[in-house]
Amino acid sequence: MFKYGIDKLTLEKVIQLANGELQGQLTSDAVSKINKCRALVEDMANGDKAVYGINTGFGPLCDTQISPEDTNQLQQNLLISHAVGVGQPIDPFISKLMMICKVHALSIGHSGVRKEVIDRILFFIEKDWIPVVPEQGSVGASGDLAPLSHLFLPLIGEGNFWIGQEIKSVSDVLKENEISPLALKAKEGLGLINGTQFILAHAIVGLHKMSYLLDLADISGTMSLEGYQGSSSPFKAELHKLRPYDGSILVASRIRSLLDGSENLESHANCGRVQDPYSLRCMPQVHGASRNAYMHLKELAEIEMNSVTDNPIVISKNEAISGGNFHGQPLAMALDYATIAAAELGNISDRRCYLLLEGHHGLPRLLVTSGGLNSGLMIPQYTTAALVTENKSLCFPPSADSVPTSMGQEDHVSMGSISGRKFNQVLNNLEKILAIELLYAAQAMEFRRPLKFSTLLEKNFDLIREHVAKLEDDRYLNPDIQVLIQLVRDKKIFVA
Repeated sequence: MFKYGIDKLTLEKVIQLANGELQGQLTSDAVSKINKCRALVEDMANGDKAVYGINTGFGPLCDTQISPEDTNQLQQNLLISHAVGVGQPIDPFISKLMMICKVHALSIGHSGVRKEVIDRILFFIEKDWIPVVPEQGSVGASGDLAPLSHLFLPLIGEGNFWIGQEIKSVSDVLKENEISPLALKAKEGLGLINGTQFILAHAIVGLHKMSYLLDLADISGTMSLEGYQGSSSPFKAELHKLRPYDGSILVASRIRSLLDGSENLESHANCGRVQDPYSLRCMPQVHGASRNAYMHLKELAEIEMNSVTDNPIVISKNEAISGGNFHGQPLAMALDYATIAAAELGNISDRRCYLLLEGHHGLPRLLVTSGGLNSGLMIPQYTTAALVTENKSLCFPPSADSVPTSMGQEDHVSMGSISGRKFNQVLNNLEKILAIELLYAAQAMEFRRPLKFSTLLEKNFDLIREHVAKLEDDRYLNPDIQVLIQLVRDKKIFVA
């Protein structure tokens, strides 16, 4: 059982919570902190001292004090006025992650949101009533205002839910279940919509996917190495101890393991070839650099999961600080770094695909023996080239840009929401690129038979051949590519 506001979230735990594999609860310790902070907010709301967002307007209207009787209406207005997102709905799983991360942040006890409100969010999570959130509209400072407003409109009876695969009106769902909307009170609207949960949820989904794709890139790359009959010497531990990046050391170790027991490797141990192309011999350095970026983003995302990122943050009975914990720059910059890292895994994979087509070291050109009449595997590499270029175009860092908003009050913003979305677009393309490399690598390995490969590579070769036959003559390849993409998406390729 995960204790919101008390335990530490990790990448693994937040995914388990979203999948229903781990249950979360509010313990008495968390409730005590929530209630204590709420009492402080109510005192501030009824006091004479102006406290931003509690008894004042928002953004450029921060100098307008609001009377106690209007404070509650201010919070309702906030959600309605800020729910201006556009575009397609984000995946419901991302919306669910946003809710989980927001519950945890509110339960730390510095936001002043009532337990009743947090309980209602937890109720929606339990019922799997997931708010519909448009993908566009956040600039990632003042938090993810528009998407978080859409996420929490259902609390006041507005917006739409995902119910299974259907979109239904929140008002209809609540009415059918005899549930009344909540009336928000002082500080609650601001506590709900200030925060980085949209950026963070995209980072979580991307990290979860990238973890597998990093391992898969080592698999597809090693299969390509075996198909090419490349050298194992660039992966020796002694070499990587002399430039000891964590990512490089890990990748080199994995490749050594993936080559262990290979008859194919032994067959050309003394062939006299001095060097392989960079896309093969530099896998530890390139894949390893991408792993370093992944580890950096994971570290920051786990800090963010356990942080309070709304505004103002209640510190004591006399102090509510209007600071900048909502600013998405820490994640935005790391997401842009990770986007480049994911794109580079695709770049080097495409180069290995091309390398296997050239007809070197006993491989036939285009990986078919009857070239000329047949185009063989010439054209799938065009697809990887297109995907690689699309990924390159997605590598512009939104965190390097800023467009002032809110009449200049918010004069520097992170654009981290765009960074998060682009990170996942690149990863989706990477799945397709690595799937096509598996097609090429398995075909190249055919020409090294009857020699055997390591146990894990043989398992993957057999799995691929269960779904995709060896190419002898030209055939319609799109179904083969699609089935390999699905195997990658379903994480069916063995990576360890």
